[in-house]
Amino acid sequence: MTNTSHILHGFTDLKNLDTHGAIVLNKAEGIYVYDDKGKKYLDANSGLWNSVVGFDHPKMIEAAKIQYEKFSGYHSFFGRISEPAVLLADKLIEISPFNDGKVFFTNSGSEANDTCVKLLWFLNRRKGFKKRTKIITRINSYHGVTVVSSSMTGKPYNSEFGLPLDGFVHAPCPHYWKNSNENESEEDFSKRMAYELEELIKKENPDTIAGFFAEPVMGAGGVIPPSQNYFELIQPILKKYNIPFIADEVICGFGRTGNLWGSETYNINPDIIIASKCITSGFFPLGAVIIGERMTEELMKASYEAEEFPHGFTAGGHPVACALALQAIDIIINEKLIENVRSLEPLFMGGLKAFEDMEFIGEARGIGLMGALEMVQDKKTKQPFDSSLNMGEQVANKAIEKGLICRPLGPSIVLCPPFITTPEEIDTMYSILKETLKEVFNNIR
Repeated sequence: MTNTSHILHGFTDLKNLDTHGAIVLNKAEGIYVYDDKGKKYLDANSGLWNSVVGFDHPKMIEAAKIQYEKFSGYHSFFGRISEPAVLLADKLIEISPFNDGKVFFTNSGSEANDTCVKLLWFLNRRKGFKKRTKIITRINSYHGVTVVSSSMTGKPYNSEFGLPLDGFVHAPCPHYWKNSNENESEEDFSKRMAYELEELIKKENPDTIAGFFAEPVMGAGGVIPPSQNYFELIQPILKKYNIPFIADEVICGFGRTGNLWGSETYNINPDIIIASKCITSGFFPLGAVIIGERMTEELMKASYEAEEFPHGFTAGGHPVACALALQAIDIIINEKLIENVRSLEPLFMGGLKAFEDMEFIGEARGIGLMGALEMVQDKKTKQPFDSSLNMGEQVANKAIEKGLICRPLGPSIVLCPPFITTPEEIDTMYSILKETLKEVFNNIR
C-alpha cells in the first residue's frame, strides 16, 4: 500500500481521512478511475468539475506529446509568447460573447479571479478613482483560494484565515428554496434579491465599488442555479451605478450548463469572463481572464500610461497548456459534447428529481450536467441534520465503497459527470447512489 502520510490534504475531513485512509489513483479509462489496488470507480464529479472529455482522450494525449516535442515550455513576459497561446487567445475571443478583446493567461481560476481584481484596481487608480476598490460577490459563492479570491468566496471557513480582507462585500445568495420567505413567490424572491443588492450598493457607496463577480450557477456553494429572472433584475442595477459585471465561468464555462457559457444560459452580458477547469479538461493547469471590448479599451489606455500592465505568472500561457486547451475546445465543440450535455439533461435532471421522493431529500436542483441533492432532517420545515452527523461524508464514504465518486458539500451531495457520459452510465450512477442513500438513511433512522 502506498504511504500517504507526507501529504497535506486540502478541503478534506481529516478525521474521516484518519478512519478511511486516502485513495491513491493511478489509472483512468473514460469516466472511470482506478486505485492502486485495482478497484474501479465511476467519477461522477469529472475529477473536480473539469475532466469533461474523459481522463484518457487520445487526442488530448497526442496533443500534449506533439507540443512537448515541439516547444515544451516558456513564459509570456516582455513581449514574448508561444504560438499556442496566440492561437488560444484568438479562439477564446472568437467563441466568447465579445466581438473583440484581450486574454490574460493564468494557471488557475483562483489566479484568474485574483488577476481580475488587480486589473480593476489598476484601472480605477489610473482613472483617478482611488476609492473605487470594493468587490461585491455573494454569500455561499466560490471564487478561489488565493488571499484575494478567498476574500471573494462567501464561505464561512475563510474565517480560519482571518478573511475576508477589508473591502470585500457579500450580497445575499439567490437560493430560493432555502432563503425565501413564507408564501414568497420565486419572482418576488428575485425582486427582493435585486432590492437588497441595490441597498447594499447604496450603503457601501457606489463610488467605492470596483466590480461585481458572480458564477452563473454557484458551483462549490452546492450547485445553486439563480432564482427566476435574477440576472435580468440585477444587471440594470449594476449598469445604473457603473459597476462592471464579471462572470466567473470557471465551473460553468465550456458547456456544463448546456451552452458554451453559463452567461448564455442566463442572459448575462458580462464585461469580463473568468475561465478555467474545462478549458483543458483537466489535462494541464490553465486559467484565463477574457476581457470584453469596453474594458479592453480602458485597460490598454491605462497600461500605455503606466508603460506596462505590471502583473503576470511564470507559467501563464504555457505552450503545452494552451495546445491542450485548443484541443479540448475542439473536442467539446466539434465532437458535439455540448449537444450530449443537452440530450442527457432530461435523464440527468429527471433522475435527480426522483430522489425528492426519499424521506430525507429536501431539494434536488441543477441544470445541464450539474446537480445536487440537499439532505434535511425534516422536509416540511427544511430543518438540517445536526452537523455532527456529517451526512455528506457518510454518503460519500458509502458511495466510494460501492465504486461511485460523488462530492459532499455540507448537507448536499454534488454530481457533475463528464460530458462524454452515456445514458447507461447515468443509470449506473443513480443506481449506486440510490442504494447508498437507502443504507445511510436506514442507519440514521
